[in-house]
Amino acid sequence: MQEFIELLKKDKKQIIGLMSGTSVDGIDAAIVEITGHGLETEVDLIAFETFPFPTGVPQRILALCHSDTGRVDDICEMNFYIGYLFAEAVKHILQKSGMRANDIDLIGSHGQTIHHLPKDTNTDHNVSRYPSTLQIGEPAVIAHETGIPTIADFRVADMAAGGQGAPLVSYPDYLLFRDSEKTVGLLNIGGIANLTVLPANGTIDTVCAADTGPGNMCIDAVVSEITEGAEHYDKDGARAALGTSHESLINEWLKHPFFQLSPPKTTGREMFGHTYAMECLADCREHNLSDNDCIATLTELTVQTIADYIERFITGQNPIDILYVSGGGVHNQTIMQRLSERLSDTSVEPVDNSGISADAKEAIAFAILANETLHGNAGNLPSATGASVRKVLGKFVCP
Repeated sequence: MQEFIELLKKDKKQIIGLMSGTSVDGIDAAIVEITGHGLETEVDLIAFETFPFPTGVPQRILALCHSDTGRVDDICEMNFYIGYLFAEAVKHILQKSGMRANDIDLIGSHGQTIHHLPKDTNTDHNVSRYPSTLQIGEPAVIAHETGIPTIADFRVADMAAGGQGAPLVSYPDYLLFRDSEKTVGLLNIGGIANLTVLPANGTIDTVCAADTGPGNMCIDAVVSEITEGAEHYDKDGARAALGTSHESLINEWLKHPFFQLSPPKTTGREMFGHTYAMECLADCREHNLSDNDCIATLTELTVQTIADYIERFITGQNPIDILYVSGGGVHNQTIMQRLSERLSDTSVEPVDNSGISADAKEAIAFAILANETLHGNAGNLPSATGASVRKVLGKFVCP
């Protein structure tokens, strides 16, 4: 623990944040200089890269996410293998930025979620089970391979306290984006879309956050299916722009129990993964929709679920003045245009306009959470996750 004790003496630290999301498209690595902690936190992004997984690895990870293909021996092996890949991402970004391992004080790793079973999701698979979550990417491997102290496995402490384990970026959002005059929304559109709302001049207890439903996950799955694997996502939303969405299908899909739940709530691949996407595609086929119409309809589902959530749970109390968008969805111009049209009283912008990189934002968040954990500061927000208390998050591993 001496490494962590020595770090407490430093006001300014170089921290690497590592993140791999539900889209399973690679490892995001951000080198961040963090000054202070808590409400005094200041960040400066030094370098950012996304490192695609080696060929075949996304398929192996996705196989772990399903109860019928997730073998315990594969989970055991992949936990360590993903740890090695995360360590390789650290080494690569250090090389690209001209830095060395001994220039870095700490690593904060989210890991790769392979299963997430939050409470009160009203789904058959969670009946009579303890709420739980599992991220792989062994931090002991990361720390040993890089020689850098590592903090990881952030979600479990929140869930132990009765929370949903997500969204955890809400606390970093509050530290970086709170505004005395404007209500700010932070929308991350990854595989799943999640939203943090920071009321104008609000305290940490006024933060509201939740997952709104599928982000890119279903769109990506259908694009891959339609193109027989030749394409893995709808680049720039071009296919959706060429299609026409089917309103009655969307209205039917909106009856899903998750969309009826009040926040805080969270979801994942277990609910809106490949099986759900293929059911939606089958619905589209039954209605004789073209390929681009299918993609347009699923894209509109993402837009509708985000906008409906805001209109039902946010606008009446805290109308959002500015909505900053991050994640892969920020590059989907059809999503961005439709959000602007649906949320006509809100300025919808890429979070880059705030000075924070849209692609790097979540990796930066886990660098911040690692810094907060180092200083003994709680990193969850009960108003966002439903936990009974605030908790210091993560597990420490020395090199």
